[in-house]
Amino acid sequence: MDDRGGPPSSGRTWGDAGHDRTEYGGTEYGGARRSRRGAPAGSSRGARRVETGYSPGFDDGDPQDLPREVGGRGSHQPLRAQWDPTARTEPHRSRTPRPERQAKKQSKLGKFTSVYGWRAYAIPILLVVTSLVVIDAVRTGDPSTTAAVSPDQAANPGFGTLSSDTGDSTGVIGVPPAADGNFADSIPSGELPDGGVFTAQGAGTWHLVPGSTGQVGQGTERVFTYTVEVEDGVDTVGFGGDESFGRLVDQTLGNPKSWTNDPRFAFRRIDQGEPDFRISLTSQMSIRQACGYDIQLEVSCYNPGINRVVLNEPRWVRGAIAFQGDIGSYRQYQINHEVGHAIGYQQHQPCETDGGLAPVMMQQTFGTANDDIARLDPAGVVPMDGKTCRFNPWPYPRS
Repeated sequence: MDDRGGPPSSGRTWGDAGHDRTEYGGTEYGGARRSRRGAPAGSSRGARRVETGYSPGFDDGDPQDLPREVGGRGSHQPLRAQWDPTARTEPHRSRTPRPERQAKKQSKLGKFTSVYGWRAYAIPILLVVTSLVVIDAVRTGDPSTTAAVSPDQAANPGFGTLSSDTGDSTGVIGVPPAADGNFADSIPSGELPDGGVFTAQGAGTWHLVPGSTGQVGQGTERVFTYTVEVEDGVDTVGFGGDESFGRLVDQTLGNPKSWTNDPRFAFRRIDQGEPDFRISLTSQMSIRQACGYDIQLEVSCYNPGINRVVLNEPRWVRGAIAFQGDIGSYRQYQINHEVGHAIGYQQHQPCETDGGLAPVMMQQTFGTANDDIARLDPAGVVPMDGKTCRFNPWPYPRS
């Protein structure tokens, strides 16, 4: 039986001594095979090999050194690794071209929009709006603190002349003198705005709100002590209770824009002993007894005869028309204005610059126009000159 590249059916291997290898004629392994019986006489084993085209080093005489493609075990020569172990030995087959996508690949912006939907449009809009608000705030600033100062306007509105004998006086300080006519009808700006509920009549006595503070301010000339008190019968629940009232008093007097900006003054709250003055929240009818009602408007005042800075509770609840609904600023004005009387600034002040900030010692409860204030006190310090200021709760608004 002819050999076909593997062991013969007789069981003999290529290495058996009595076996002659099949010779391959023609080109490498491609010619017709001839058996040993067909070999010409006188041919030797060495001459029986035919030029096959493969390297002589491949065949070192070992009958098993046939190419692997026909069943041999290959050469005994040292193996050399390929330069690219991942390269394929078989001929490269071209890949089937990938069909073109119908849809275009999404950009990063497109992916962001598809994930976040309408939020992708809202976020940039909010960023732009926020930037505009910040820029506007930086340019314009707080009107109560950064208003432009004209050459003829002082750095802060004036306070008038400081008096040192307020504690010895018995007259009410802070209300205009009596005059003829019904002034409530002549100055609508002084009327009490609509708003929350207040106490019409209290008990006429006050209770101490517990609490104390350290000294605020340098006090090179005077350290004023004060207590915080509420009239019995006044319901403070609607605006945070007694403690809330006391806290706002402390925060206002401790603010650098308040009177302690002047190094001569300092404040310290006490709840024991005799204070220099008592800051007292007072009902509508008790106010009229403590401050008078010659001018039929809701007022606050400083009454040294009873040693009280008397704050009008209806105004504390509703504010004043000139403050345009800003209740918080009006409460700060109430405290600073009346405490200003208590520390020695007895006279009221006019609007100094048309369109500027009103002095804290101006009667802003009745309005911020000089003409309105002049109607209440024609012989007073406020001229009827047509000037109108903007409301201002601070002695030093630009500090």
